Amino acid sequence: MAYYSENNPDAFNRAEAFTVTRRILIFLGVAYALGTVGVHFLSLGMIFPRPPLRYEMTADYVRLTTPDGVTLVGRHWVSPRAKFTLLYLHGNYEDLGRVSEYAPQFIREGYSVFAIDYRNYGHSGGTPTEDNTYADVQLAYSYLRNQLGIPSDRIVIWGYSLGSGPAVELALHQPAAGLVLQGAYVSAYRVMTDVPLFPGDKFVNLRKVPALRLPVFYIHGTDDTTIPFWHGEALYAATTARKAKLFVVGGQHSGLADFTGPRYWAELKKFTDSL
Repeated sequence: MAYYSENNPDAFNRAEAFTVTRRILIFLGVAYALGTVGVHFLSLGMIFPRPPLRYEMTADYVRLTTPDGVTLVGRHWVSPRAKFTLLYLHGNYEDLGRVSEYAPQFIREGYSVFAIDYRNYGHSGGTPTEDNTYADVQLAYSYLRNQLGIPSDRIVIWGYSLGSGPAVELALHQPAAGLVLQGAYVSAYRVMTDVPLFPGDKFVNLRKVPALRLPVFYIHGTDDTTIPFWHGEALYAATTARKAKLFVVGGQHSGLADFTGPRYWAELKKFTDSL
């Protein structure tokens, strides 16, 4: 053991430096562990904030029951000339009332739309988690296939913002004509941190998109300050399936269709015509 003496002062200094370094590393390790736990619980509220209720239950809405007994609410907007039905998975501060404000645009362009509220959104019950959201969109898909009788090759899965996570997961496991990802993220945590800092990340799209086998259409604004543009670029680059993109110069996260104008609908039609 090193000890201090007038003949060995360097050994004492090294021992002191080692002790201090070890204490710092222990402190940082404990702080990181506590931070990881905190991020896990805080992230649920940040990923799934309950939006203001924007609609009343009417005959336009349907109730779906999950296998664990939770009631979800959905709505079907029908275009009589639609070839495709968009299974629209909305963002994290929206509900079906918000979707109803822009669904008529899709109807005018010749698309039918079916959307649900995830658990604890709108009039849906239950608690949202990553796994619960996957189950919710699977239920919506099954409703399209089994209750509405829509063939899989007439379904286009559409994930906007938060909805891009469950959209990618659904597209990995269920057949569909195509997948549209608008304002999508590489993963939930990296919307805030850019680089992966903590374990337990959620909706890790970047790891999944290389396994997609259906055509994918990416839409992203270059000036998106909610989910920065590099997320869309990275996902597009990682996708090996047939793919197309509409990267809108100056476009923000929301209101992208209005900002882009006719080009938005022309590029969407080009994609769906190719399916």
